Amino acid sequence: MTLQTLADRLGVSRTTASNAFNRPDQLNPALRERVLALAAELGYAGPDPRGRALRSGRAGAIGVLLTEQLSYAFADPAAVATLRGLAEEAERVGISISLLPAPLTDHAADPSAVSRALVDGCFVYALPADHPSVHAALERHLPLVVADTPHIPGVPFVSIDDRAGARAAAQHLLDLGHRRLTVVSLRMRDDGGRGFADSGRRCDPAYRVTAERLAGYDEALSGAGLSLDDVPIYEVHLNARTLAREAVPALLEHKPTAVLGMSDQIALGVMDGAVAAGLDVPHDLSVVGFDDVPGATPRRLTTVRQPLVEKGRTAGRMLLEAIEGRTPADVVLPTELVVRESATNPRPPDAG
Repeated sequence: MTLQTLADRLGVSRTTASNAFNRPDQLNPALRERVLALAAELGYAGPDPRGRALRSGRAGAIGVLLTEQLSYAFADPAAVATLRGLAEEAERVGISISLLPAPLTDHAADPSAVSRALVDGCFVYALPADHPSVHAALERHLPLVVADTPHIPGVPFVSIDDRAGARAAAQHLLDLGHRRLTVVSLRMRDDGGRGFADSGRRCDPAYRVTAERLAGYDEALSGAGLSLDDVPIYEVHLNARTLAREAVPALLEHKPTAVLGMSDQIALGVMDGAVAAGLDVPHDLSVVGFDDVPGATPRRLTTVRQPLVEKGRTAGRMLLEAIEGRTPADVVLPTELVVRESATNPRPPDAG
């Protein structure tokens, strides 16, 4: 059953039949009812949206490129908040969102989801610059907006000042008197690496956010006469609370008085592991996170707040501008250190 078949059965033009579905204001109500009634009788649901997109040049949807499985978009609080902001902008103009997973499998990635996606543009969220899916989007000349990473010359970019936020987090611990710190880091490379990072790995992360936050920690430490080179950095390959909790026994071998979690999920996982090990947070181990996700407040986590929902909204507005042929300016959103009770002065060396 096609639109032409329907038109022939009714003895009207194909345009008239099409208008019943796409431009009802162009038909008198009685004729439109005849078209829709016969369509229902024959099981015809309306024109193929793919054909409509080809004719109009618009798909009516934006794609979201994620570096993880689709479930990550619903499990990670920071991703949920960012995508909420993007969805609010999409709703405002009546377009859809299509989630396009771009995870690496066996150190390779299949960009076909991007190549075949029926979208007007893509929101790229936390992918490395050399990811095959990013290349696929660029090769299609799709309008793009990137959040956080990668920073691609000529592609509109929305971010926070990750370096300043991380510097504030580390400085807070230094001001409290901590000198034995460890870091639990977000992913550095897309190879499944997990554990303490060697000097080569930590000096050349593939992810801009990871690199900037490490640089911020280093700046604060340098101001105190210390170096990040002397700080154990444990990498988790996924921003997951369980992985951070599992890292705690290895962290404690270095006898830290404080831990910098590169995200709240990581910091909360470290707190879980510390409590399971019989430690008092913050008196035995201070913990500072990054993001200020909803779960940070009930655990009284000191953290760096970033405007996650506003980041998504901003990215949405920028992408809609790009789809309309305009070139939006890059945006850097502010961060704020939120001091709660998960960090305090370290115990004196001879304390119990």
